[in-house]
Amino acid sequence: MNQPLLAPGAADALLFDLGRVVLDIDFNKTLAMWAGHAGCEPAHLVGRFARDEIYQRHETGEVSDAEFFESLRTSLGIGITDAQFLEGWNAIFAGEMPGIAALLARAAKRLPLYAFSNTNGAHVEHFSEVYAPVLGHFREMFLSSAIGLRKPDAAAYDHVVKAIGVPASRIVFFDDLPENIEGARNRGLTAVHVTSPDDVAGALAALGI
Repeated sequence: MNQPLLAPGAADALLFDLGRVVLDIDFNKTLAMWAGHAGCEPAHLVGRFARDEIYQRHETGEVSDAEFFESLRTSLGIGITDAQFLEGWNAIFAGEMPGIAALLARAAKRLPLYAFSNTNGAHVEHFSEVYAPVLGHFREMFLSSAIGLRKPDAAAYDHVVKAIGVPASRIVFFDDLPENIEGARNRGLTAVHVTSPDDVAGALAALGI
């Protein structure tokens, strides 16, 4: 995917996805913990987990954690408790992406930083506490479970652009998923596809930050 041409002075705000951009994600840790509680092999669960309608509605706040976990009991075929589901669900966070804290700290001295993430209430409660220092660099976080909108829907980007209050073309957006990058560009944002922290560092350098 071609990266945009960036230059000093080209941005009025920086917008960051969280998963695999700021916070490292390892879904294998979730599956391993659920399997451990259920007494089965993680491989038994891999093909059964789907980012289906109820998963997406959980991310827009329409489905509660309890309802989501109940749906997982059926789809995964395991009878573990809500507490055990929650423990595994939050085990997905594997720390900060290497070097990102320093990059955000530097960037925040020059421009306002915002976060924009598809997530759910359980994860928000967890990462807001565990990763408070690195997330403290963001002036505001636009989280799907709070705003009721998910990437890559056009309405989600429009909501965030309006809330930030600068032209979409003056917002540089960092995300790891191609469909979210495409969605952002379709709404006029300048978008950087992140495959490693080096992509963030390179974009910031190009912006003169």
